[in-house]
Amino acid sequence: MSVSPQANPVRDRIVPAKVANVVGLGLIGGSVALALQERGWSVWGSDLDASRQTAALERGVIHEVGTNVDASISFVATPADESEQTVNDLLKSTRGVVTDVGSVKSRLVSAVASSRFVGGHPMAGSELDGLDGADSSMFEGAIWVLTPGTSSDDTFATVAAVVNTLGAEVVVLPADRHDDLVAVISHVPHLTAATLMGLAESRSEEHVALLKLAAGGFRDMTRIAGGRPEIWLDICSQNQTAIVHALSELIDGLTSMRDVVEHGDRNELLERLSRARRARMNLPSRVGPSTELTEVRIPIPDRPGGAAEVLTLAGELGVNAYDFEVVHSAEGDRGVIVLLIETAHAELFRGGLLARNFKPALQRLSS
Repeated sequence: MSVSPQANPVRDRIVPAKVANVVGLGLIGGSVALALQERGWSVWGSDLDASRQTAALERGVIHEVGTNVDASISFVATPADESEQTVNDLLKSTRGVVTDVGSVKSRLVSAVASSRFVGGHPMAGSELDGLDGADSSMFEGAIWVLTPGTSSDDTFATVAAVVNTLGAEVVVLPADRHDDLVAVISHVPHLTAATLMGLAESRSEEHVALLKLAAGGFRDMTRIAGGRPEIWLDICSQNQTAIVHALSELIDGLTSMRDVVEHGDRNELLERLSRARRARMNLPSRVGPSTELTEVRIPIPDRPGGAAEVLTLAGELGVNAYDFEVVHSAEGDRGVIVLLIETAHAELFRGGLLARNFKPALQRLSS
């Protein structure tokens, strides 16, 4: 006589194809919800802040308040210290797969031993905060790191497929490797910007004009210090080891740079600055290999309209701008537009710019 397994009302439900939960309705959670909706998902959402839940419903960010036990995927977008409990609660109460969007992965992936969970981290954000910054297109073209621990192949495939539909490129890393890397490219830069901003503020007490003069590179470098400080308490706690190690390396590097400047070693200083410039210019792009790209630098008046004129010309000539930024001058009212374009279009674009009285400088990127 065979014995039927005990019924499980959660496990035995049929999972609908496009029902999702989003727990935590801030900037990233709200953006996930909006992006899913645009792709035909029914989205349920919850947040510890009841007013935020109400706002999300009223603004159409979510369809329903609460957690749908039949959801095929649940996204956890809570503060880092709440993620483990939230993930485990969802694994118990829902049948579908569970993922998160936190910027620290090792502790969570180690703590959650379930085949239905895979850690995730979308490398995207906004100058705005909370639901006011939520944007359905936030993840288009972004890198979305997945850190499978004990997740099954089916779980990983499901999460990766959903992430891809949001327009993101999936990169797979071990959790500890992810944490080491984001300490360098995200966490330490934020702490460095905060430190530099603090230095400037302390000097401004003696020189009132200092912060009024702050422009160009200083504003660009310290922009990230304007982010919401509360989230960094959890990040620094959870990724403490990697952050401390990266800070130590940065301190060693700055100490070495200080010695070079102090000793007036012009050759060594030029070599370091040139090496940094080459590395910066060859940052990976989301297009083909860097040997196919040319960097175009175009001086423009530092005012609205200059960048639009250049990009409009690029569109008229059929030149795709794969990467784009404006570098502000440290002095005066000028800036420089920096674009990455296909090398095959470089001379065409240069000619069009010259005809409109721009003075471009082109440099082909090498690997």
